[in-house]
Amino acid sequence: MPKLWNATIDAHRSAVREAVLDATAGLVAAHGLASVTMSQIAEGSGIGRATLYKYFPDVESILQAWHERQVGAHLHQLQAVREQAGDPGRALVTVLETYAHICQARHGGDVAAMLHQGPHMAHAHQHLRALVAQLLAEGVRTGDVRDDVPPAELAGFCLNALRAASGLTSKAALGRLVAVTLAGLRPAA
Repeated sequence: MPKLWNATIDAHRSAVREAVLDATAGLVAAHGLASVTMSQIAEGSGIGRATLYKYFPDVESILQAWHERQVGAHLHQLQAVREQAGDPGRALVTVLETYAHICQARHGGDVAAMLHQGPHMAHAHQHLRALVAQLLAEGVRTGDVRDDVPPAELAGFCLNALRAASGLTSKAALGRLVAVTLAGLRPAA
């Protein structure tokens, strides 16, 4: 087949896949993770069920692909806010605040718990810990972050503390959680 034909087919497949994932995201937002069906996804994507089954064998695999895309977008978002923040101190605060917002907006329930067990999450957590540890190491060098605990351990502390944002409902509570987490990073007087 000519290269142009292959590129056209690949672009079409990618567009269909993205439409399926977008439709799934909309359905999850409207109805919750547990109530999404293949029929709803096919209808929302503008494709037939038979076509949908050519791309994904079941709802679980679509949810997994959707979740992988979401996690990738979150990592990209965190990297972008880090780069936009400029100085390392501001970058640390901005990344932790953004991570807390991501945790607060996370969907709950059994399906969400299942999605967070996927192998893609190990890589995502590793990337996230490395990002935060690097920011903390920069803070240690500038004297803004305590030096009595290794940055990798502090990164674990921050990420675990901020996961508590998933149970918070107000912006004020989220701000307090981030403030307490940042207070734990300050050098001893």
